[in-house]
Amino acid sequence: MPRIAIITTSYPDGQPGNEAAGSFVEDFAIELSRSLPVSIVAAGSKNSVSGDLNLTVRRFSVPRLPLSLLKPHLPWRWPALIETLRAGRRALRTCIREDKPDHVFALWVLPSGWWANIEAGRRGIPYSTWALGSDIWSLGRLPGVRQLLKRVLVSASHRYADGLELCEDVERIGNKPCAFLPSTRKLPALRRSGPATRPPYKLAFLGRWHRNKGSDLLMSALQGLKDEDWNLIEEVRIYGGGPLANEMYAAEKALTRTDRPVRIGGYLDKNEAASLIGWADYLLLPSRIESIPVIFSDAMQLGTPVVATPVGDLASLHQRFEFGVLAAAASERAIREAIQRALRLDAAAFQSGVRRAGREFDLEGIVAQFLSDIGAEVP
Repeated sequence: MPRIAIITTSYPDGQPGNEAAGSFVEDFAIELSRSLPVSIVAAGSKNSVSGDLNLTVRRFSVPRLPLSLLKPHLPWRWPALIETLRAGRRALRTCIREDKPDHVFALWVLPSGWWANIEAGRRGIPYSTWALGSDIWSLGRLPGVRQLLKRVLVSASHRYADGLELCEDVERIGNKPCAFLPSTRKLPALRRSGPATRPPYKLAFLGRWHRNKGSDLLMSALQGLKDEDWNLIEEVRIYGGGPLANEMYAAEKALTRTDRPVRIGGYLDKNEAASLIGWADYLLLPSRIESIPVIFSDAMQLGTPVVATPVGDLASLHQRFEFGVLAAAASERAIREAIQRALRLDAAAFQSGVRRAGREFDLEGIVAQFLSDIGAEVP
């Protein structure tokens, strides 16, 4: 039976803030291991090997976690970055020698795809890549990195991306086809009656408090709501963490001083995230830059409509499914107006579109597509 090795910079390690991408990768690996043996090669605080024959997790020690902090445009991060790159190569080399995989799946293009290109490529083992927006839209702008991206993508047997526009950008860089493979995770089943049919509504935001995710735009939009708008809101719950934490907590204090029903808290694990999304009548996605976030697929699975900005693939998905309310732009004013519009609609009326969108993010189907593409014969 063939064996797959997954080399990734995103895998749960118990640290707050790693749940979204890491949880998705873990769920994908577990589902894949139901069909064939899987080896995971992932960064960790120390070297370790755990699991069983069907799902083995090989951790390699890195000087700093999360790896997203190792920004190549900051020279003082270079020593840790170089050591991390070396550690990943060594770990994948060991995995190939000991586990003997027939295919290596790199999540994501950099640095995982580079590790696969070097270590699997030189041994004649095919590898595939799965791109995130951070690969292409952030790292791809750095001098010299775009050429490295192209080298990794050209040599891959299959190229995937978790967004429709992102697929097109991957194809432009690699001059080879790229398939859409949505990122989704398996959430616990929740008993809920669905969104309310009329206000007051419960609103929720869960994500990284970063400029790209628009958490600052959201807080400004909430501060701009009128009394008549707040009369239509039961509560707003905001969870996450990140570089804008000081601004987020300051905005919360300003809102609660005027008796606005806003609660703010830290990162949530997968079960807590499912509870929050299932509690909400609307999930808020105020991103400036986005492809198709995992939290969006979470909402579709749990039947929660979304108020979103028209970035990445969200505008085209809204045209297909009308999953909620789409803002006119990724701006404070447009987000405020979209929230005001949503508060005056029947949230439950979006259920048909939400359910249809949810079927696009079926984990079993995603794994089956990957296995078919790489020609893995499973019993």
